[in-house]
Amino acid sequence: MSRAAEVRFENVIKRYPGSSAVAVNNVSFTIPAGTLCTLLGPSGCGKTTTLRMIAGLEYPSEGRVLIGGKDVSALPPAERDVSMVFQSYALFPHMNVLENVGYGLTISRQPKARVREAARAALASVGLSGFEERLPSELSGGQQQRVAVARALVLEPAVLLFDEPLSNLDARLRRKMREEIRDLQQRLGVTVAYVTHDQAEALAISDKVIVMNQAVIAQEGTPRDLYESPASDFVAGFVGEANRLPATLSHREGAMARVTIGSATLSLPHRGAAEGAVRLAVRPEAVSLLDATDPSAVLRGKVAKAAYLGGLMEYTLATEAGEVFVIDPETSRPRGVGEEVGLSLGQRGVAVLPA
Repeated sequence: MSRAAEVRFENVIKRYPGSSAVAVNNVSFTIPAGTLCTLLGPSGCGKTTTLRMIAGLEYPSEGRVLIGGKDVSALPPAERDVSMVFQSYALFPHMNVLENVGYGLTISRQPKARVREAARAALASVGLSGFEERLPSELSGGQQQRVAVARALVLEPAVLLFDEPLSNLDARLRRKMREEIRDLQQRLGVTVAYVTHDQAEALAISDKVIVMNQAVIAQEGTPRDLYESPASDFVAGFVGEANRLPATLSHREGAMARVTIGSATLSLPHRGAAEGAVRLAVRPEAVSLLDATDPSAVLRGKVAKAAYLGGLMEYTLATEAGEVFVIDPETSRPRGVGEEVGLSLGQRGVAVLPA
């Protein structure tokens, strides 16, 4: 599949008649052709409405939606060259797998031989050759999800849309299916817009992530950008775990500044923060536990909670800077509740939060 198209929003606003609330508020972004972009955010943030405006299931109140450089803002779904995989899969229970996959071509009055050939090819692309005669009720959840993807792919869309497609699956199957979706997208080169509220899912599969909050874009960038350089307190807390700790910023020079936390002084990019009191976003894996008497400790505290998770330990620590959550790969010597410890910070996973 080589007809991948760029998706672009230009100052898009979505209001619903009879409501004073704005579902999407002056949103602009670009999804490059042939990439997988995830719209990530909490319930009610506007991500699904944004996806539906790409699909043509909703129309913008203001602004423009462009696909492949063409303004499609007022076009119906059938004229947009997009296909959508819904959260519920929406398979017809009385049709077998082959009939479900070929349904879109059938209603467009394609020759029966062409429909069967295209449906079999789409099933092969998602690893379901040999399942043609089965009914949806005879398939597992993961297999049903693949049928829904094949039904979307058979139309050879320029843009493929996913609306929380893995939310009905258990944790292990979700991980497997997200890998399959990413592999399929890279193999076919199709443009994908993918909606989820699952941060791990977004980080694992995306070329680009757009984080939405309260109808606007909070931040967009690569998964690494968002995780290592969150633009706000909201993004730091929503994209993975983060401790937000008080610190003092001083001596700005170029892009760098001196940041004091506890008894340590760090050199960090100031990211636009002014001198004075600031907050640091500290990822749990950036914190190392030391003996309480270790002179290199940045902070000192006491273990309030400890949990063994097989390959790692999770700790909640009461420190002089507030509560700190820590992920520690060292499981051979677990720290007990009430034990006093020292904390040090690594070079990665620590960022100044812009004002």
